[in-house]
Amino acid sequence: MDNEIKVIASNKKAFHNYFISFVAEAGIALEGSEVKSIRLNGISLNESYVFIKNGEIFLKNAYIKSYDHAAAFKPDERRDRKLLLHKREISKFEKAVKEKGFSMVATKVYLSKGKVKVEVALAKGKKLFDKRETLKERAVNREIERFTKTGGR
Repeated sequence: MDNEIKVIASNKKAFHNYFISFVAEAGIALEGSEVKSIRLNGISLNESYVFIKNGEIFLKNAYIKSYDHAAAFKPDERRDRKLLLHKREISKFEKAVKEKGFSMVATKVYLSKGKVKVEVALAKGKKLFDKRETLKERAVNREIERFTKTGGR
């Protein structure tokens, strides 16, 4: 029970707009009552992205709703938040972004052993025809699944 993972938010658009290649788990530096807000599903990863600055990795434009019962200090809802990764992982991300044309996106936020974690992924942008192909595959798989459930009726 202790090592259960509870997914709080996921970035579904990331899987639609990008090919995901490498995924890493990162901690996140939070202030004040942000953890309580996240535990109450008060986070959104829509339009958020990850960037590297001075050898550190940050999550930009992620929305964390201010906690209603917080007393005085309420951090900015869309501020940049530092992600906690090992240097070798940061350098791996940095090398891929510079050399191979990858982007970095946050794919999901979850609780692991009571700690808030962010899944950071290296992603390459999809073209329009790739997105259409993905939608076609999903529709075909759904149709096959429906056919097998009904027993061919």
